Amino acid sequence: MSEPLVVVNCKTYASASGLAATDLVDALSTVNSDGVRLVLAVSAFDLSALAGAHPDLEFWAQHLDPVGQGSFTGWLEPETAMERGAKGTLINHAEHKVETDHVKRLLGQLDGRIEVCACAADEAEAKALAACAPAMIAVEPPELIGGDVSVTSADPGIVRDTVRLVKDINPDIMVLCGAGVKTGDDVSAALRLGAEGVLLASGVTKAADPAAVLQDLLDGARRA
Repeated sequence: MSEPLVVVNCKTYASASGLAATDLVDALSTVNSDGVRLVLAVSAFDLSALAGAHPDLEFWAQHLDPVGQGSFTGWLEPETAMERGAKGTLINHAEHKVETDHVKRLLGQLDGRIEVCACAADEAEAKALAACAPAMIAVEPPELIGGDVSVTSADPGIVRDTVRLVKDINPDIMVLCGAGVKTGDDVSAALRLGAEGVLLASGVTKAADPAAVLQDLLDGARRA
């Protein structure tokens, strides 16, 4: 098995955007991530500055669109994102849903140059996305996102069943889970359920001591 993956999504939280994002990433860069793959999904506005300041960290875009360089005002164009440091991207997050065809076209345009993590609300959506063959699928029940109860305790079956369903379609797709994940114990539970990593946001980005919380998450990944 490859290293477990912890993806921290900064969203557009005030504590993780603009100048605050610089302070947050400076703090997170101090944690011990040995044996765990750590990714920060950051705002398009912050990508270049953060990736340039921390070449040792892995940064993803929070969303990309399947468009080229040209007349596409307001769209997030992949070539520039990659040039500015994006090593991967989220797509179809519960807060930014897209059609399956959007995912297919983006994967075709990227052609494996960076990794794509497609988010799924349930097993049916995970099945549809698995047919597109992204590098990863993250299952996140939307009703638990941002809450205080982890999907690993509120609905462990959706994690276990999504892993089985996706691997039956394509064993090369990594399966992550998210929604309410906040502690190292939550991460350990996710990995025991068969997930290969977690996707989370507010547990780290809104914490009083984000580095300490992230360290606990990474330690939990190592314990599993």
